[in-house]
Amino acid sequence: MNIEILHQTYEIKGVFQISRSALSAVDVVQVRLEDQGLIGVGECRPYARYGETVKSVMADIMSVKSKLQLAGTPEQIQDILPAGAARNAVDCAFWDLMCKKKKQTIWEILQLKPPQFLQTAFTLSIDTPENMANSAKENEFADLLKVKLGLEDGLDVERLQAIYEARPDAQLIVDANEGWTGKLYETMMDACMRAKVALIEQPLPAGQENHLPQQSPIPICADESLHTNADLERLRPYFQAVNIKLDKAGGLTQGLEMVKKAKELDFQIMAGCMLSSSLAMAPAYVIASLANIIDLDGPLLLAQDISNPVQYHGTQMQLPSPLLWG
Repeated sequence: MNIEILHQTYEIKGVFQISRSALSAVDVVQVRLEDQGLIGVGECRPYARYGETVKSVMADIMSVKSKLQLAGTPEQIQDILPAGAARNAVDCAFWDLMCKKKKQTIWEILQLKPPQFLQTAFTLSIDTPENMANSAKENEFADLLKVKLGLEDGLDVERLQAIYEARPDAQLIVDANEGWTGKLYETMMDACMRAKVALIEQPLPAGQENHLPQQSPIPICADESLHTNADLERLRPYFQAVNIKLDKAGGLTQGLEMVKKAKELDFQIMAGCMLSSSLAMAPAYVIASLANIIDLDGPLLLAQDISNPVQYHGTQMQLPSPLLWG
C-alpha cells in the first residue's frame, strides 16, 4: 500500500477569530492511501492548542509509514498512532479505502441509516458587538447560531446581548474556547440566561473543571477538556454535553467508540469539527447522525472547498457523496 501525505491551505472568508487566535487561512494535512488501484482519502487539521503543526503531523505519519503499510483495517492503526490529528487523517483514509474495496458505503459497512440532511449550527467569530449583531442578521438562514466569545476585552456581555436583540428568533450556543475566568463565568451565566442560550461550550480552561458547578441552569459542553474515551467518566460531574471532534479523538474509529460510551454516561453529544474542508466533514457526518447537536459548518466559512464538496442548503447539510469520501 502506498501512502501519500499532502499539505493543503484553504483561504477563509474574512477573518475567523476565537478567544486565542485569528485566522485568514487554514492549513490541513490530507492522506491518500493507494492499494491495487483504489484510493482512500482523509483530512486532518493540525491544531496548535494541542501542540500540533503541519510539519509535526506529517512527520508523525512518516515515522510509522512502514507499520501503516502493513495494517489492513482502521482498528489496526489505533496502537500505531496516538489520538490526534495525524491518526484522524490516516484512520479516515483507511475507512474510505475499505469502502472502495468492499464496494459499500460507510453506512452499509456500519449498518447505519444515512440521514439525507442534518441541521448544523453556523458560527459567528469574535468581533465588535455591532459587527457580530450585523453578521447574525446577514446570516438569517441560520436558526442555530454558535457565538464565539472569550476575548479579554470585557465586551462579551455586550456581544451576546447585541446578537440576541438582532436575532431573537435564533437558538444560541455560546463557545468561550477556555476564555473565561471563574468570576467572569458567573457574570456570563446571567447574560446567557437573559439571552436564552441553549448551551455553553468550554467556558473555563481545561484542567479547571472543578470550578464549574455540578448543577447548571444551562447545559455545559466539554470541548478542549475532552479528547478520548478515557476522559469521559472524569468529566461527567461537571459537563452535561461533550463535543466529539475526530481531530481530537484520532479518527472515526475512536469517535464511534466515544459516542457509545458518552451515551452510556447520559451525555448530550455534539458533533464538532476543526475549521477544515468538506473532506473532514464527511466522516464527521457519521458522528453527526448519532448526535444531539451538530456543528459542522467548517466549509461554509471557507473561500473555497475541495472537489465534490458537501452541499449546504442554508444550514441544512446534505449527505456527503461517496465521490468525496465513504
